[in-house]
Amino acid sequence: MEERIIRAVQAALTEAGALGVEFTVERPTASAFGDYATNAALVAAKTLTKNPRELANTLGEGIAFHLGTTAENVSVAGPGFINITLSRDAITLAVAEAAAKGEDWGAGTDTKGKRVLVDYANPNPFKEMHVGHLMSAILGEAFARLKRSRGAEVLGCSFGGDVGPHVAKALWGARKQGLVEIVTAAEIGAAYVTGATAYETDEQAKSEIDALNVRIYDVVGRGGRGESLNEDDHALYTLWQQGREVSMEEIRRVFALFGTKLDYDFFDSDTSEPGLRVVRDGLAAGVFTESEGAVIYDGEKKGLHTLVFITSRGTPTYEAKDVGLAFLKEERIPSDESIIVTSNEQVGHFKVVLAALSELAPQLAAKTQHVPHGFFRLTEGKMSSREGTVITAVAFYDDIVAKAAERNSDAVVAAQVAVGAIKYMVLRQSAGSDIIFDPEKSLSLEGDSGPYLQYALVRAKKILAYGDNGEGGKEEPAEPYAVERLIVHYPEVVARAARELAPNLLLTYLTELAASWNAFYASEQILGSPEEAYKQRVAKAFATTMTNGLTLLGIPTPDRM
Repeated sequence: MEERIIRAVQAALTEAGALGVEFTVERPTASAFGDYATNAALVAAKTLTKNPRELANTLGEGIAFHLGTTAENVSVAGPGFINITLSRDAITLAVAEAAAKGEDWGAGTDTKGKRVLVDYANPNPFKEMHVGHLMSAILGEAFARLKRSRGAEVLGCSFGGDVGPHVAKALWGARKQGLVEIVTAAEIGAAYVTGATAYETDEQAKSEIDALNVRIYDVVGRGGRGESLNEDDHALYTLWQQGREVSMEEIRRVFALFGTKLDYDFFDSDTSEPGLRVVRDGLAAGVFTESEGAVIYDGEKKGLHTLVFITSRGTPTYEAKDVGLAFLKEERIPSDESIIVTSNEQVGHFKVVLAALSELAPQLAAKTQHVPHGFFRLTEGKMSSREGTVITAVAFYDDIVAKAAERNSDAVVAAQVAVGAIKYMVLRQSAGSDIIFDPEKSLSLEGDSGPYLQYALVRAKKILAYGDNGEGGKEEPAEPYAVERLIVHYPEVVARAARELAPNLLLTYLTELAASWNAFYASEQILGSPEEAYKQRVAKAFATTMTNGLTLLGIPTPDRM
């Protein structure tokens, strides 16, 4: 519908002699102003040197002509805004389309033929997943689904640190605890806390862990190439392999709880050598410089920080690994767009990495976008696995499921409600905002929560299940219901949310839609009414829209609550 209106506005502008004018078509903030509004007259008036309101009257007539029976009314408001109210027939047809299209309702083809790679959900092996890791997992999954809804081939990947200081701390801690075999993720978490604490408080331990870090790089590199290892190196390599595999099994299990399944896993050990090679080549080309035995990128020349890419000990930093990852992704999964989702703590890091990458491989840098997110906070504040006060993702999930089970005796439904509650609270705000999670509010059925949306859908499903498949009363209401006018906007909301990587826009819309449906449900008799067939179609269109919208956000759609 929005595209039809845009074409009508463009035609009216052309007839008025205003070519190439950039204008907006949006849903007004209040329903009294119609279903759509455009600022076309305000922006074109500058080009044509005309009075905006007078031009709006002229454009309004042209828009009304080109829309024909699609518009019931085209009016001018304020200094020159043009408001458009859709006709009853246009809304009825759009709602019928929503009811008939099923899962295809709202899908688009504007990025068909493109490949998008989304790098998200990047918890490091050798640490237990904490609740903060859920931020990138939930946001990245929503980004991937939104992009996929526009016709693109979307692949998801994660990038985990399987070598580096945190691994040395974990393996040092494991050895101090006498572990010769790693069996559970909890063992890894405890070992990491032991190593991290010792690193901060014991100079001897710090020296040992630093040396172990260098050795792990060497052993993993040689072991990965199939080179022979002595007995002690082989024991270290085996312990490292066990730790990584146990960690990844747990990470995949947690992802599955939230409906996330990634296509590729990349690790630091994959990117260390490519990163070192690319940075050293960049050093020879003058992109990097040497400083006190380290290789650095002078970010100050671009108004950024200067960061180390290769340490004086010859090991790659996170910056070098991310450069290596960029090249490795392009080698294994060539894409048209590459999106990286991490916490906003890494904004400065990625500005420097992308600045360096723009000198090393300009096209690769141009198609890469870093999308930061805020912190996930509870009453305890910011969580830190280094301090041993981490709230694990599993413990958090189990706690919310237990609270949901107090209201839902079915274990499957309780899990669906819990995931909906968690994801809603993460996705309700823009990606860069911090999330303060309130368990009670998150599970409320009174509005502004995942269960509120899920329950609205369950109500619609019950109406459809108990109805007579549209064989009831055949009368039609004189005017469209408010919920119908909202349903019409779904495809354009999805398109914008995908284009701007803003799932909060879709979630805000779905919350408004649920409120409108609940008002309709409370005030209108549906079953057995003279308009039953019509209202059933509205219910089906609502259920389709809500189901599709929640699915795009990765929120479960229970059949009962």
